Amino acid sequence: MRTTRTKTKRKKRTVITKQLWSRSAAVCLALFVFSTFAQPVAADKNQKEKPYALIFGTAYGPDDRPFYGATIRVHSLTKKHPSWELRSDHRGEFGQRVPPGPGDYLIHGEAQYAPIGPDGKPQKSKAKRLSGETKVHVDNEERVDISLHLTEQRK
Repeated sequence: MRTTRTKTKRKKRTVITKQLWSRSAAVCLALFVFSTFAQPVAADKNQKEKPYALIFGTAYGPDDRPFYGATIRVHSLTKKHPSWELRSDHRGEFGQRVPPGPGDYLIHGEAQYAPIGPDGKPQKSKAKRLSGETKVHVDNEERVDISLHLTEQRK
């Protein structure tokens, strides 16, 4: 005949002794002091942020909806090459800080668009190249809002 043994689980008890209490109090006090005096310290309080102007825009596709992933180039008209290159986000928006003061900029956008077929896949054989550009004048430290409409590029 077999006898089975049953195991009884013992409950663990935590007893707070004076030594444990004093450690807990010391840790809490240290955290309080650290959080009170640990304020972010600026590297140089006298140093100010450089002034800038902001060119903010939205790229629109041929269907006049915001266009995601368009390549945007910001070109200062006083320089030979584009100064900045960025992409439009999911809302078709983009933004670039530029030096303040009087200045003229050419904003050029490019993208490729492939319509979605009935099977849900892009039809690469019907892909279209989209482009558009606009000029912007910045007077001072200001925000300039623009719309960049991308249209089908004629071959």
